Amino acid sequence: MRFYVKYFVVSGLASALLAAHCRSAPLPPGTGVDQPSHDTSAKPADDPLAQAETAIDTKDFDRARELLDTYLSAHSNDARALFDRGYVEDAQDHDDTAAGYYQKAIAADPKQFESRLALGLILARQGKQQPSHEQLEAATKLEPNPPNPAAKAQAYRALAELDRSANPDAAKQELLQALSMSPETPADLLLTGEIAEAGGDEVNAETAYRRALNQQPESSAATAGLAHVLIAQKKYADAEPLIKTALIRDPDDPALNTQLAIVLNAEGKQNESVSTLEKLHARQPDDALISGMLADAYTQTGSADTADPLYVQLLKVTPNDPALLTARGENLIRQQQYAEAVTVLQKAVSLKPDNGDAWSSLAFAASEDHQYQLALDSLSARSKYLEETPATYFLWATAYDNLHHRKEAADYYHKFLAAANGRFPDQEWQAKHRLVTLGK
Repeated sequence: MRFYVKYFVVSGLASALLAAHCRSAPLPPGTGVDQPSHDTSAKPADDPLAQAETAIDTKDFDRARELLDTYLSAHSNDARALFDRGYVEDAQDHDDTAAGYYQKAIAADPKQFESRLALGLILARQGKQQPSHEQLEAATKLEPNPPNPAAKAQAYRALAELDRSANPDAAKQELLQALSMSPETPADLLLTGEIAEAGGDEVNAETAYRRALNQQPESSAATAGLAHVLIAQKKYADAEPLIKTALIRDPDDPALNTQLAIVLNAEGKQNESVSTLEKLHARQPDDALISGMLADAYTQTGSADTADPLYVQLLKVTPNDPALLTARGENLIRQQQYAEAVTVLQKAVSLKPDNGDAWSSLAFAASEDHQYQLALDSLSARSKYLEETPATYFLWATAYDNLHHRKEAADYYHKFLAAANGRFPDQEWQAKHRLVTLGK
C-alpha cells in the first residue's frame, strides 16, 4: 500500500483533537466560573447588557440577541457587547456571523482576550491556520478579565494543536504552558503523543499513548495513536490485537479499520486486508485514501482488473497525480494492456521526471508493446535516478537486439548474465542463445 498510507491516521486524529478544542468557545462575560469573562461588578442587574448575559447563561439566545441588538444600536463600539453578540452566534454554530462580531470587538478593544481566543478557535476549525495562529498567539499575550487560567490554557492548547506537525518544538512548549495553568487531560496525552511523533520521538509518543489508554482504556483515539507508532516501528504483531480489541467496541471507526488493513497487508494476510478495505469502501465510497488502498490491495492479490475501475475513478478527481498515474500504469501492465500503460506512464513521468520507478515501468511497457526506442529512452532516463538491475540490463539488451544494434545488445546480454548469476534461468537461457546467434 505505497501511495496512500502515510496520512492514514495522524491527520484524522489531529483533526478530531483540534475540533474538540475549537468547539470550546469561551462563555460570555458573567456566565461561568471556569470560562473567560469580564468583571461584572459595575453592571447592575437591570442593566440591558447584564440582562443579555443572563439570557445567554440560560441559553435563551433569541432573547439575548434581541437585547444585544438594541443595546448595540446605541453603543456600537462596546467591545464587551460585541463579544457577547458574537458568542450568541458562536453557540449556535453560526461561525461566519460570530467571527464578524468578534472582529468588531477586537477593533473596538485590541486587548480583549476573549474575542481573540474565540475568533482564533473559529478560524482554526475553518482550516484557516495562519490567521487563527495570529489570533491565538495574541490571546496568549493578553489576560482574561477577570483572570482565568483555564481560558489562557485553552489558547495555548489550541496553538499547540496548530503547531503540532509543522513546528513540534513550539507545540511542546505551548502545551507545557497550558499544563502549567490547568490539569492534564486525556486529550493532552493524545496531543503529547502526536507532537512526539512529529518530532521523530517514537519512544515518548508510545509512552504518551499508553498513558492515555491507562486513563481511558476504551479510547479509540488513543488506540489509533499507539497503533500508528507500533506500525511505524513495524511491530505488526503487537498492533494487530490492539486494533482488533478496539474494533470490537467501535467496529465502524475508519482510522482503526484502515490501520487493521495496513497491518494485515504487512503480515501477508492480503485477503483479510482486502475484506477490511471493502467494508470501509462500502461505507465511504468517495474517500480517496480508502479507494487507493483498496485498489492497491486488489493489485497485490492478483485482481488487477478489479482494481482498475478504482484507479480510473480516482484519476477523475486528481488527473495529474504522478503517484496515482504510476500505480494505474503498473496495474495496466499486470493486465497486459501495454499500449494504454505506456500512455498513462508517459504522463506520470512528464509530471514527475525524477520518478525512477515510473521510468522502469514505462521501459517495460514500451518493450512489451514493441516500442523499443521508447524503451531505450526510458531506461536512459531511469539511469539518472536508480542503479541498474538484472531486469534493466535485460531490457537494454532486448531493446537493442530488436533494433538490430548487435554490439550494444551483446554488451548488455553479458552484463545481464554477470548480474543475474543463475537467479533468472529462463532469461539467462535466452541471453546465452542470443549471444550465440549474434556471434558474441
